Amino acid sequence: MATTKSLETRHPVKALAWAAEDSSGKFSPLKFSRRATGEHDVQFKVLYCGICHSDLHLAKNEWGTTQYPLVPGHEIVGVVTEVGNKVEKFKIGDKVGVGCLVGCCRECAQCKSNDESYCPKPVFSTNSVYYDGTVTYGGFSDIMISDEYFVFHWPENLPLESAPLLCAGITTYSPLRRYGLDKPGINVGVVGLGGIGHLTVKFAKALGCKVTVISTSPNKKKEAIETLGADEFLVSHDQEQMQAAAGTLDGIIDTVSANHPVLPIVNLLKTYGKLIVVGIMEKLEVPIPLMISGGKSVVGSAFGGVKETQEMIEFAAKHKILPDVEIIPMDYVNTAMERLAKGDIKYRFVIDVANSLKKTE
Repeated sequence: MATTKSLETRHPVKALAWAAEDSSGKFSPLKFSRRATGEHDVQFKVLYCGICHSDLHLAKNEWGTTQYPLVPGHEIVGVVTEVGNKVEKFKIGDKVGVGCLVGCCRECAQCKSNDESYCPKPVFSTNSVYYDGTVTYGGFSDIMISDEYFVFHWPENLPLESAPLLCAGITTYSPLRRYGLDKPGINVGVVGLGGIGHLTVKFAKALGCKVTVISTSPNKKKEAIETLGADEFLVSHDQEQMQAAAGTLDGIIDTVSANHPVLPIVNLLKTYGKLIVVGIMEKLEVPIPLMISGGKSVVGSAFGGVKETQEMIEFAAKHKILPDVEIIPMDYVNTAMERLAKGDIKYRFVIDVANSLKKTE
């Protein structure tokens, strides 16, 4: 059992997690401490936590920013156990969620326009430095504490294990709404059918759109159309298919993180169409002549703001949009990370924290 550095031990609330100690990315139990519940804070028992591909990147320090020990997890759902004396929106026993953010400046133009995800001074749920100088630890833990501003109400009719909505869900819901791809009859393309991609199909269909999945894997066609409800399926390396669909899509959400050619994808857009990139690629080679001649654009999009995330949660509950998940115990996390690296998951791992973490102590 590892222990945290002295910087963390000044906190009074004892907690238990699984953490990566170095760039091997291997997880093991960790005892640490969290701050006392402040006057605007909500403390909750973590019930479920999703595993995002970014958790794998961080665990292995692939972005060069990881602070060890790392406790990942930014798709967190639980039940409130304590509230500060100035908390207004929550009470003990409420079902709640916390996503990617636990802090922002609240003063910049982005924050004032409900675009907190674009704040120049964000505090992320994990691997950030909080205002007291300590490192933030995420939802691979038994308890969580957050300022109520970043805590979301969780509808009673939305399964608690749908935690991936707090990252994968809002990452696709936000650009669909922001770029006008949320109206009946709009033709939306989805590149990649993974954790974000499968939710893009579900949200777009619930918004009334016609959905075309674009994938390198022909064997995903049946799943895309018969199970997820997509209208069309294109194999991205099939030139005949791609050419036949040229100029048919109003917008495309590209969810793939690996580098890949975008020229064939941009060619699918109508005049003034937008390619919206949500997958984190190392580089993107944009065909400028084609963009200019077609009035097309390529834009990036992060997860959404606080108000938009709550709206997304309620929309998902109303339309029964649920991520497809595989629920696992905490001590399976190392195997889950290995499978995630190989793409061996349909479509998201979710840790049953409450029923498995204590047993591994």
